[in-house]
Amino acid sequence: MVDEIIKKHWRSLEGSHGPSAWDALDGGYCDSRRAYHGWGHIAELLEKLDGFEALSARPALIATAVFWHDAVYATQAPDGGRRSDYENVRDSAELFLRHTLLNAEDAAAVHELIMATADHTRAEAKKEHYDGFAGDFDLFLDLDLSPLAAPWKIFAANLENIRFEFAWVPEREFYASQIGMLEGFLKADARLYRRAETRKKWLAAAKDNLKFCIDALPARLA
Repeated sequence: MVDEIIKKHWRSLEGSHGPSAWDALDGGYCDSRRAYHGWGHIAELLEKLDGFEALSARPALIATAVFWHDAVYATQAPDGGRRSDYENVRDSAELFLRHTLLNAEDAAAVHELIMATADHTRAEAKKEHYDGFAGDFDLFLDLDLSPLAAPWKIFAANLENIRFEFAWVPEREFYASQIGMLEGFLKADARLYRRAETRKKWLAAAKDNLKFCIDALPARLA
């Protein structure tokens, strides 16, 4: 899979990165503590971006954000507590800046895309870095949440993979947290997918998955 990612998606972006960029990415996504936030997730989003490329003003910048948005991902803080999503996203964005060779405005655009994943449903584009940036901003966030609309077996497998990443968290605490997060996505409704095209493709399936999961998870807390 990694060889295919390099051949199909990375080679065209390699020139806009420093020489050690790939090693930084590969070291993160191959971390044995990851199950969901690995190369499989990145490959899935890149393939979906290919399918929606006609909607994007700057697909290469979205692809760059896809590569870096989970480059840093740790569930546990050094003090033994839970590391926040914001910290992971912030550190991923900073790692991108250390390796990018993009001009300042394009780098700022990718940085903003990455940072938006800290709060998917409430994030708003702060600046029109280029013509069409707001639309690319929305498309990128829609892509990152597209696994919510996966067939149920894949959705359930993704949840178990995330559970693996939080294996150190007590089961009741983990599933209570997941219920809260999934309820937030369900309440977002149309904001879950921002572009009309992605909303048409994914919203109904995502809502069905979310409802089913929210109804099923309390049994794990019993």
